[in-house]
Amino acid sequence: MCGIVGIVSNQPVNQALYDALTVLQHRGQDAAGIATDLDGTLYTRKGNGLVRDVFQQHHMLQLLGHTGIGHVRYPTAGWSSSSEAQPFYVNSPYGICLAHNGNLTNADELKRVLVNEDRRHLNTGSDTEALLNVFADELQRQDGGGLKPEAIFAAIGQVHRRCRGGYAVVALIIGHGIVAFRDPHGIRPVCIGRRDTPNGVEHMVASESVALDALGFERVRDILPGEGVFIRNDGELFSQQCGERHSYTPCIFEQVYFSRPDSIIDGISVYKARLRMGQSLADQVLRRRPHHDIDVVIPIPDSSRTSALEVAHRLRVKYREGFVKNRYIGRTFIMPGQEQRKKSVRSKLNAIELEFAGKAVLLVDDSIVRGTTSKQIIEMAREAGARKVYFASASPPVRYPNVYGIDMPAASELVASNRTEEEVSKFIGADWLIYQELDDLVAAVNHGNAEIDGFDASCFSGDYVTGDVSATYLARLERERSDLAKAQREARRQALEGDDDSVSAGPQAGAA
Repeated sequence: MCGIVGIVSNQPVNQALYDALTVLQHRGQDAAGIATDLDGTLYTRKGNGLVRDVFQQHHMLQLLGHTGIGHVRYPTAGWSSSSEAQPFYVNSPYGICLAHNGNLTNADELKRVLVNEDRRHLNTGSDTEALLNVFADELQRQDGGGLKPEAIFAAIGQVHRRCRGGYAVVALIIGHGIVAFRDPHGIRPVCIGRRDTPNGVEHMVASESVALDALGFERVRDILPGEGVFIRNDGELFSQQCGERHSYTPCIFEQVYFSRPDSIIDGISVYKARLRMGQSLADQVLRRRPHHDIDVVIPIPDSSRTSALEVAHRLRVKYREGFVKNRYIGRTFIMPGQEQRKKSVRSKLNAIELEFAGKAVLLVDDSIVRGTTSKQIIEMAREAGARKVYFASASPPVRYPNVYGIDMPAASELVASNRTEEEVSKFIGADWLIYQELDDLVAAVNHGNAEIDGFDASCFSGDYVTGDVSATYLARLERERSDLAKAQREARRQALEGDDDSVSAGPQAGAA
């Protein structure tokens, strides 16, 4: 999962891009990058680490221009190297920088065609670089006569024809403007904002509406599945449906975990969706244990707070904050390796003993993925004196890999993939475990946007909306993206690079 942003303004955009990426930092903590354009000259800075670490004052001063894009990266493939930090750059045609959120399910096939038939060079294993070169190749094929919106939309249509998977894209065409588009299923989110100023209209695209809010842009709408948007440097916006729209099936895990509660994703309030998740979860508790002995409901901070609050309200029991979070530790779920996740949990959370001592506690979390974090949190609750520890997940069991940009690639690493609910409960050490039903989750989220056909809930159901995910593909994905495979790649990277995270010289690092 990554965060993307693009701004066409009538004033310098360096600070605005930085601020937007800071707001989107929860979507990726591995790397960050910004590319800006001033009168046809490209300026970039990217590298490993948090936004605040990658960009120092001297970097910001060199990011000149009124048009630019930014990206925060959370890796699902490749290795943790600055060479895979985004945006990526190609010099032909026009000069294009591109960043994307998601994952291409046919990336290997695309790379073979790009290298062997299109005669394009790929410098990394990133599917973003492949997507950029497909877009550049298709734009190159359009008729001459200058860069017109029609040519851009035709190229995007060909990208949709050639690329499969989930993707939301923002691209900077140097000297011309910003392009944004979304996969034909609308799996990954991206929205458009507008701001009227005395000097004219400014536009912004971002993964989440909260980034628009932070910069004073009014949320206009979401980019539709298969749609393309072109914002010229003069502020004029063009949009067009580029090829067939297969479905409108956004990723439901955005609502469960990834997105901030103050965001609007596909016209749906994440906050209200999580309130409804809590309501249905509490109703299930009451159905299954009408005479429960729960003394207190405690959320696992932060993304489960909204659901837990509604669970407590509906059960008519106390809601308490039982864990204090160290906000200088990253989100555990998106740590790059299992060992790092294990080490981070206790340094991230600390239990308040008086909220646990002698009580039957219901812990509420947004989901249970690998189970190791849940296990450690339950241990912490018992050490703090809890008499009983019940555990509730606001989402169903995660049983299947996610192939559209979320780091759940190996079924063997998912605690629920081959276990019953009772076996998962025993594994994590809970006295009782309750999961949200999938139908209840969909009902909680599917509220407020009649255009949506359904949701990609593949990690819960095993039903992949793009229709091209085979058992062979999943087996290869598990071999390549398990924690063991990632650890081996990271060891090779450190051996090859000497663990040097500096940004490479060259056109793509003009402001490094």
